[in-house]
Amino acid sequence: MALMVVHCSLKKSQAKTTYHASVQSAFAHLAGNEELYIHQAVVFIEDAIQYRSINHRVDASSLRLYRWYYSRICQWGLGLTITVLLLLAFVERPSSLSVSSDPRYRSPPWEPPCGFTESIEMVCLIIFSLDLGIKSYLIGWEEFRKNKWLIGYSVVILVSVIDWVLSLSMLCDEKLRVRRLLRPFFLLQNSSLMKKTLKCIKRTVPEIASVILLLALHLCLFTMIGMLLFAKNEDPKKNGEWEMHFRNLPNSLTSLLVLLTTANNPDVMIPAYSLNRGYSIFFVVFSVIGTYCLMNLLTAIIYNQFRGYLLMSVQTSIIRRRLGICAAFHVLSCHGAQQPAAEHVRLDSVLDVMKRVKMKSYYRAAITLEAQQYADVGYMDREQFRRIFDQLDKDRIKEHPPLPQYNSPVLQRLQLIFSHYYLTIIGNAVALINVMCICTILVINSEKSTLERDNYTLEIINLCFILYYLFEMCVKIFAFSWRGYLSYRNNIFDGFLTVVLLLLQITIYATYRLPYSQWDPSSNSVMSLWEMIRLVNMLIVFRFLRIIPDIKLMALVASTLLDLVKNLRAFAGILVVVYYVFAVFGIWLFEGAIKPVPPMSMQSNNSMENITSNFSMECGTYEQLGYWPNNFDDFAASIILLYDVMVVNNWQAFMEAYSRYTTEWAKVYFVCWWLTSSVMWVNLFVALILENFIYKWDRSHSCSVTDVEKIRYETSVQLIFKEQIQEPTEEELLCQLHQHPHLHLRWTHTHLEHQQ
Repeated sequence: MALMVVHCSLKKSQAKTTYHASVQSAFAHLAGNEELYIHQAVVFIEDAIQYRSINHRVDASSLRLYRWYYSRICQWGLGLTITVLLLLAFVERPSSLSVSSDPRYRSPPWEPPCGFTESIEMVCLIIFSLDLGIKSYLIGWEEFRKNKWLIGYSVVILVSVIDWVLSLSMLCDEKLRVRRLLRPFFLLQNSSLMKKTLKCIKRTVPEIASVILLLALHLCLFTMIGMLLFAKNEDPKKNGEWEMHFRNLPNSLTSLLVLLTTANNPDVMIPAYSLNRGYSIFFVVFSVIGTYCLMNLLTAIIYNQFRGYLLMSVQTSIIRRRLGICAAFHVLSCHGAQQPAAEHVRLDSVLDVMKRVKMKSYYRAAITLEAQQYADVGYMDREQFRRIFDQLDKDRIKEHPPLPQYNSPVLQRLQLIFSHYYLTIIGNAVALINVMCICTILVINSEKSTLERDNYTLEIINLCFILYYLFEMCVKIFAFSWRGYLSYRNNIFDGFLTVVLLLLQITIYATYRLPYSQWDPSSNSVMSLWEMIRLVNMLIVFRFLRIIPDIKLMALVASTLLDLVKNLRAFAGILVVVYYVFAVFGIWLFEGAIKPVPPMSMQSNNSMENITSNFSMECGTYEQLGYWPNNFDDFAASIILLYDVMVVNNWQAFMEAYSRYTTEWAKVYFVCWWLTSSVMWVNLFVALILENFIYKWDRSHSCSVTDVEKIRYETSVQLIFKEQIQEPTEEELLCQLHQHPHLHLRWTHTHLEHQQ
């Protein structure tokens, strides 16, 4: 009997121990799941903020890797790698490391030894391979097979490695490097907005084909009419137009194509116009129809079609944001939910998530403040959760620190005077007078050499103005305090230049002692007196830009330009890619094609015969204009030449010269570049500048100058088109969430059935 009692006691004790162990295991499992749900919600909200896709792995280790991959240091490192790889083109053969690109004066550039740039390139390719591996792992094999960009990424890395091996096997002496042409792909695939932009451009091209065909028809029609009007005459005096512009079909087409860009107007019609003023009708009608009608119509169509496709792409970005917020809500509704019908999230879970999310501090504070309105209830439903993230689309209101408090009535009165807006107006007037004084003295001394200039007078004038600038800065600091003074962006700009000017003045007096009228401007020192004064004057003129924030329209224009640099990098990135590709092609096709005539002492009969057969000193030609520095002999020179052609001023000189030194087919290269850069991309960029400015103007037309300074408009491509974007419905979001390849929520099916 005693044995049975002992045995029962042991069994009860073991059962109790097992029960406690199972309860602890259950609590540990629940705590682990809750932590995972919080981590998932954090990542989904970060995806929503950055408009990223949520179709990635959501287990704990993958989420840690995902957040590390999209951390600032990792993304900056990847961007730096892409930049280094693209910049190698300036160092590789043909090297751009020479002072001048003019072949007449260019010294032999430094050529890197074989293996130097190749080693840097291989390090970059290894980093890209790791990047590809991480991306592929995070999205999974099924998503990888659907992603054309990642498949292309793999192919480009593979081709680059093969070409790299071939380059080393040939001791870096090959002329054609295929991998140089593929490098811009790394820039494209690293930016989602850049990929969207490229996709929009690709879809826009077929839409404008009809206008391009109409433009080509217009060009061909007037070419034939021109060849009939300006046919060769028996009288040599009347053949000027035929000889210069309408000798054959390629020459006629080229002349009228250049006239379409107005680059050769009125030169192209002068020979005929000098004989008969009626011939001007032909050229005027051609220009009016082609330049002012068809080209502007082409611009309008390009902008309209591109804007439509861009709107569709932005719609996708907005859906990504809403889907990320929706996914965060559903994983948080699983966190701590006791029943499948849970349609709310706990407030403490939301606040915990907001503490962990990587985002701008003022957005975090705004969202947290909005969420705390539900503190009494303790939870939020789906609509309330979505609404608190509307703060991401609102402007940041910058609050300036309060004015310091002074007890003395005199100090209070001085603070009132020095904090008044009129002090800024007086400062702007003084800056204007300073610039006018500098301009007057520069006009007086424009014909004098550096030694003949009266630097003493200009230096005394500058000293007086700089002392006023110092006084203005000090009294503003007294009125607003240090923190209040630095809270205004124009004060930071103004104060920095004032301090630099003061240091330069101290340097001048320390170097040249006390001022007197017989200062020797050529005294031996690190910088001559004139160089120092010239630097001071340039800074004073630059300081005059302080007036921009005080003029509303000018402030909007300046902020629009800053937003373009900050938010429209994708469009400039596409232009960089196009420049890079055309520059590489230009080097392949035309490197060393144009050579200047060597001095008479170095000329041989054979070399002179080869050069002078293509050489021309006619008015307006490449040689006569001295365009020797503009060539395709290295990468930097190629970029500048392409820019000159994009501006279309005298671009026919480059096209004519390279077609003369190589082949007539060289014109195809220049026409393609003109169509790509000047006709299409520049027009798109101008249109987007207008869109950005109109967006900011519409939002700030009721604001004062102070409000424009106070409000920091969060301008992005998504916000520009926000008014035209249709918000996704809850059913659409739940449907996409149900199709997530890695996320399997407990309540998703219940929600879908309930919605249906």
